[in-house]
Amino acid sequence: MSLPLFQEVLAPSDCDCPGCDEGRCAARSARAGRATTGALMVAMATVTTVAGAAQVCAAQPAAAAPGTAAAGRTALQTAARHGAVTSRAEILRRAQHWVDRGVRYSMSSYYEGYRQDCSGFVSMAWGLSGSQWTGSLASYGVRVSKNALQPGDMLLYHNPANPTHGSHVVLFGGWANTAHTRYIAYELTPPHALRRVTPFPYWNHTAGYVAYRSRAIPAGGGSDSGASHTGGGTSPQPAHGAFPGAAMFAPGQHNAYITQLGNMLVQRGGARFYSVGPGPSWGQADQQATAAFQRAQGWHGAEADGIPGPDTWRHLVNGIGHDIPPAANGSGTAGTGPAFPGRGVFRPGQSNTFVTQLGQQLVKKGFGRHYTVGPSPHWSESDRRNVEAFQRAQGWRGPDADGYPGPETWRRLFQ
Repeated sequence: MSLPLFQEVLAPSDCDCPGCDEGRCAARSARAGRATTGALMVAMATVTTVAGAAQVCAAQPAAAAPGTAAAGRTALQTAARHGAVTSRAEILRRAQHWVDRGVRYSMSSYYEGYRQDCSGFVSMAWGLSGSQWTGSLASYGVRVSKNALQPGDMLLYHNPANPTHGSHVVLFGGWANTAHTRYIAYELTPPHALRRVTPFPYWNHTAGYVAYRSRAIPAGGGSDSGASHTGGGTSPQPAHGAFPGAAMFAPGQHNAYITQLGNMLVQRGGARFYSVGPGPSWGQADQQATAAFQRAQGWHGAEADGIPGPDTWRHLVNGIGHDIPPAANGSGTAGTGPAFPGRGVFRPGQSNTFVTQLGQQLVKKGFGRHYTVGPSPHWSESDRRNVEAFQRAQGWRGPDADGYPGPETWRRLFQ
């Protein structure tokens, strides 16, 4: 493993980037008994590849080229300077905004006023006034337990002995399974910002990650509750995955909770309702899948209207109740082939029959050239590269062609 490379960068005294802002602030605090050098250190972290995912993180605050951050500042950061984000839905919306745009990883570049690395990404999502680093983010949060995790919290690993070795931070987007061993993570890691199912707490350094909640989130949890909706009852919510309110699920709504709902419904047998997505915009597929799940619980009338209420959400988050039964023809919607099994089965470390089924269909469609052996039930880089080739053949680019199958990739493969 190569050693971290340190490079001294002299910044002009009037530089307006967040790194220099914080450097001047630190200098004022330490003026007594210590002379400041006027130089900023840029730490270039080494790349650690774990479970097929490249991980690089800013272990030290990085200085941007003069004027870079100031030029990149937009309304996103200007608004943040008036106070940190206090809504969980807004935190996830901001994170998804960078994911949707495929913001590239860089320790020296800025996007919308924030550094394009893991800690800059969380700083942006939390609405902090500037880009923090893994050694300072904890001061903006309060520690919470695993059982208390809610969407918008962060999982932070900082290695104080050697900050450039493995230090990383991700946003928690909700549990991906009932055993709470996998969750939806939002993060900025090479090559770009992404949202993926991740083993708890992360692929590596599993003993070092600590959960934090933004200090700006109200003490009650900040669950963004809106208008109430029975949806089968009004049972109290668990400490994690609190119901965000029925107002989040309505025509014209666009937020991360809709994506989370759709993914949970897919895991419970609702994949056939989605020809694309699940995505952050509320649509007919979301309502139909929700109604099917509600009917599977034996609910009727207003309790199965397709709008999630507290009980619907509680059943989905905790993995309780009945799954959506398969369609009468034993497959997905007529002519679409087998139902999509969910994104989580196509990830590093996964081994199941769906991976074999995917590989065989890729070969059948003429996209198997990256297999030297197989297809097999073990998810591999060969599977990912073949899926990526298929996605590019559909005309997709960027995050839409990352090599990980979603509902639309699956539907087209088995069309």
